[in-house]
Formats: sequence, structure tokens, C-alpha cells
Amino acid sequence: MSPALAIDTRSNATILLELDPEIPVSTRYDGRQPDELRPLSFIRDFTNMSMGSTLVTFGETRVLCTASVDEDVPRWMRGKGEGWVTAEYSMLPGSSPERVRRPKNGPNGRSQEIQRLIGRSLRAVTDMKALGEVSIDIDCDVLQADGGTRTASICGAYVALHDACTRMVQSGMIKANPLTTECVAISVGIVDGQPVLDLPYPEDSTADVDFNVVMTGSGQLIEVQGTAEGATFSRDELGALLDLAAGGVETIAAAQRAVLAEPPSPRTPGR
Repeated sequence: MSPALAIDTRSNATILLELDPEIPVSTRYDGRQPDELRPLSFIRDFTNMSMGSTLVTFGETRVLCTASVDEDVPRWMRGKGEGWVTAEYSMLPGSSPERVRRPKNGPNGRSQEIQRLIGRSLRAVTDMKALGEVSIDIDCDVLQADGGTRTASICGAYVALHDACTRMVQSGMIKANPLTTECVAISVGIVDGQPVLDLPYPEDSTADVDFNVVMTGSGQLIEVQGTAEGATFSRDELGALLDLAAGGVETIAAAQRAVLAEPPSPRTPGR
């Protein structure tokens, strides 16, 4: 049984409700079934200064995603009539049990790799010509980390980006929203021989196989990152993990569509 969706009107959040209680108890760390997502929410306009912002929650993982609009493009893109979407990612000092030091010389290697993934993923669902010569900067700041921060960042960043683009249409900056479909990401892995969906840190840190899968709302693959952490895996197991991810993506995309069903209130850059 798929999780049901409900709108929390107090926080404008989309929440995933619990699965059928008659389903047998799982042996997973947190009691979920192998194909069950953690409780999920998107809170739009969590901050008011940027053109789009979302607080996304997957279980105990919380990421603030903002989208800022710049009416210019990088120098190497000027005159091409196309826009640009890029991203930055960071973990705030109190996001983990051991304080994360603020970077003094730019993002570390892990953060660079993750922010490039976020940017690539969002560009895959953005029509750059429809965006015009405008840049949108996505900032993903991890407030609390319990596994899956990069995949949560992509899911929340899409909602923030969608709101920013909608507001650009409302203000007359562009003619139509340049986003072509949802952008969704989720983790899957093999833990104790069992393929599982949406790994929290205790599972992520002990998984034999660990994957991050990025897909469109229609189920097309954008990027697959996977590695054998403690054991190799077969092609059949690879297929099972991708199928598991596809089921999670379908549910998350439905949550994104639900929370974005009502347009945001108008806002213009710099206001």
C-alpha cells in the first residue's frame, strides 16, 4: 500500500502518512518496510527573502533550500539567449553530533561533488532557452543530517526552484515556467542482504551497497551513483534497487506536485 498524502494547511507542508498498520513489522533500524519512505514534508517559503525557499524533511534529515534569481548569466554564456541553474551545498556546524567546521577555503571535496550533482540534476529538467539570460542560484544548507542529505537537497531544491520560476512568470520576467518535469532523488541500498529504500544514517553507514538515484517525475533516469561498500552486487540486484528507487520517486513526485498545486504569492527579485 502506498503512503497517503495530506496537506498540513498550518505549515503549507505535504506530509506522508503512515503505511497500513496491518503490514508485518519490519526488521529495519526504524521499523519501516523495505520499500517505505521516511516521513516526508516540504514547507514552502520557509524564509521570505529569496524567490523560492523550502524546508525539506526526510525523517530526521532537514535541509533548507533557497533559490535566488540573478538577472545575468556567467560571462561565458552571455549573448546565447540561455539561462543557468547552479547550486551550492553545505552542512551547518550543528547538523551532526560532532560539530562540522565551517570551510575557510571554499567547500571541501564532498560538498563540491554534491553541489555539482544538485546543479546537474536541476538543469536536466530546466529549459534554458525558456529561462532566458537569467541565473538561478540554489543554496542547500543541511540543518540536521541523518542520511540522504544530497537526495533530500535535490527534492527540496526542485520545489524552491519551481516557486522561483513561477514568481518570475508572475512578475513578467519570463513567459512560461521553464521546468519540464519534477526532479526527484532517493537513496537505496543493500543492508544485511536486503534491498531497502531511503536509508537513515545507521543503515547508510553499514550498507553493503549504497546508491543515490535521481529521476524525473515521469520515471526517466537523470543520474545513478552506486558503489559496493562492503560486498559486490549482481545485475539482478542492481535492477531491484532501481525498481525500489522508482517506487520512492513516484511517491515523492506526487508530494511535490501536491505542495506546488497552489501558486505562491507574487514576489520580485530583490524585494
